[in-house]
Amino acid sequence: MKYKHFILASLVLFTINKSFAQEAITPRPSPLAIVTMKYEDTYVKVTYCQPHKRDRKVFGELVPFGQVWRTGANEATEITLTGDLLIKNDTLKAGTYAIFTIPQPDKWTIIFNSQLGQWGAYNYSEKADVLRVDVPVQKLTGVVYEPFTIAFEQKNDKAEMQMMWESTKVSIPISILTE
Repeated sequence: MKYKHFILASLVLFTINKSFAQEAITPRPSPLAIVTMKYEDTYVKVTYCQPHKRDRKVFGELVPFGQVWRTGANEATEITLTGDLLIKNDTLKAGTYAIFTIPQPDKWTIIFNSQLGQWGAYNYSEKADVLRVDVPVQKLTGVVYEPFTIAFEQKNDKAEMQMMWESTKVSIPISILTE
């Protein structure tokens, strides 16, 4: 009788563990991505989730023009920097910020916001904005980015943080402020 209870308990635990394992290894439709750059003592890390195009029209439909976007999928995109940066002509102090954007057909407004841990842009508050910059849109010909992609193009203490999806690219000029 004890042997039957042991087998039954083992079977129940195996079934529970198997279901947890299946949940744990199921990939997210918009996977987590991290991109980094470093210059001297300054380290910059962007953590975001990569939505995919999947035969959808992205800008103007999936991502409406003129509305605050989380700049990716799932949780709001976050940037962490260990030193101060010059973003276009404005200083962004060392720290961690959420990145939101307002896409338009010809430009994007890039927003660095102090309210962390947000899901999407549902609780976005303009009052928590630390810095806003506008950058022009570049239309890519012959290139289609299936996943939303953020990358750094770095040359010494200067870089561009590039955001690319579908055939759209924006480049945010960055300079690392050294003492």
